[in-house]
This record gives sequence, structure tokens and C-alpha cells, in this order.
Amino acid sequence: MDDDEFFEDEDEGNADGWIVTYSDLMSLLLCFFVLILSMAEVDIIRYKQLADSMQEAFGVQREMELESIPKGTSVVSTEFRPGIPDETIVDVVQQITTDQTRNSLRIGNPDAPISEEKDIRDEVLTYDEVMALIKETELDTEMLKRLLDTEIKEGQIDVESTARTILIRIREKGAFSSGSALLNTSFVSVIDKIASALTQIEGRIAVEGHTDNVPINTFAYPSNWDLSSARSVAVVRRMLDVAPLGPTRITASGFADTRPQAINTTVDGRARNRRVEIVVKQPLDEQSGAILREIR
Repeated sequence: MDDDEFFEDEDEGNADGWIVTYSDLMSLLLCFFVLILSMAEVDIIRYKQLADSMQEAFGVQREMELESIPKGTSVVSTEFRPGIPDETIVDVVQQITTDQTRNSLRIGNPDAPISEEKDIRDEVLTYDEVMALIKETELDTEMLKRLLDTEIKEGQIDVESTARTILIRIREKGAFSSGSALLNTSFVSVIDKIASALTQIEGRIAVEGHTDNVPINTFAYPSNWDLSSARSVAVVRRMLDVAPLGPTRITASGFADTRPQAINTTVDGRARNRRVEIVVKQPLDEQSGAILREIR
């Protein structure tokens, strides 16, 4: 036998030797992955979601004719929802809201009728236009101060304004007797003047009753909540009786001692907390307040 035949036979004998090494490597890899799987923690919830999704995708399903492309949810994001198809005959489709922080832009009630009352806050106004509106509020406040000059000097009423809000503060002194929600006869004419003036001023009117922290427990008023609410209602009732303000424009509420103006540890502080406030919120109140905060 020559040298060429010797090497040819040797190559044929060792041709399948790599299979042993490959088998050992696969066995080691299998053992390695088995060890990893045995030490791993399985997320049961995620596993069931994945299993259900796989079952729906590859399981036995009944045949049915489709009219559109199938839509589904993804196990990657459980918050996903398919879009709501909506037929339209217009070329431009606008979202219902511009609030990008919400999970869905399809919010609110798009089928609700449009309110007949137009709010000036829906308009985009310039700085000069906002300041002009605030100036109008200041003029309305000055008109009320001139009208109630006598009562202001006697300490029965305070009138002030902030941005597009006018505040008329009625003190218990002169308006109500202690522990009573009946308007004093001498003070009824003052309420009449206020109601008449408010017919010439735009804005929603909120009448709010307040008390000090001294509890009351009578047959007519079992608590300070009853007393504060009854006083605000008494003012609203008189205003509606003498002026065409409209019941949808005005509201009454009582806050008892939850919103004190001064501390209740002194006689003067408790007297200041016993009050009824007429708050006139004119349009653009929020936006004007924001502009004033930017200026400051």
C-alpha cells in the first residue's frame, strides 16, 4: 500500500468524529438552559396572557366571513384599544379635545347641544384686551363703592376687586341680629341697592354665608352650617324679589366656619368672620388672573 492509500483510509475513519463533540456541546447547552429555567421566576399573569393570545392565534377556530381587516389587542400593552371607526362625509376630521395629557382624545359629549351662552374665555385675547376687561371690572367696582359709600364708611360693607372678580362683603353688623338669618329692616334697602346695581354688571353671582367657630344649637339653626346657608338664602331671596337678576345667574351656599377671614381667638376676629359675601365672577376671570400672575 502506497502513502496516498494510507492517508485516504485514515481520513475516511475520522470523518464522523466531529459528531461526538457536537453532541457533547448540545448536551451541555441543554443542561445549561434547564438550570436557567429552573432558577427563573415565571410571571403567571403575563404567561396566561401570552398563552391565551397564542391559543386565539393558533387554536381551533370556527370559520366565518370577514367584512373588514381583523382588529385585536396586543399582550405587550394591555392599555391598547382599537380605534373607533366613524363614517364622515367631510374632508377634515378634528379631535374633540386638545388636551394631550389624557389617555384618549375622544372625551366629553360631542352630541350635546352647543350652549347659547358664549363665554369670552373661548376666545384668544391679547394682553391689551385682557387689561381692558380688567379695567372695566375696576370701573364697576368704583361704581359700587360710590353707591354704597355710607355703608362702607360705617363698616357694614366692604367692596373690592381682583382681576375680573368683584367681592361685596356684608358684615353681620347691621345686616343680621346675632344668631339670626332674618335681614334687619334697616338693611333691606342696602340689599335693594346692591341688587339694582348688579343688573348693570355682567357675570355670575355667588352668595356665600360664613360664621365664626362658636357653635350654635337652636331649634331654627342646629349648626353653623344651617345659619350660614340660611343667611345667604335670605340675601338671594331679597335680591331676586327686587331685581330681574335671573335664577340661573345667582347661587347661594353656606360654609359655616370653614373659610375664616381672621383668627377666631379674638372678639374682633370672630366678628369679621361672621359675614355674607357676594362674589361676582365676570367672564375671563381665570385667564386674567393668570396674566396678572405672569406680570408679578
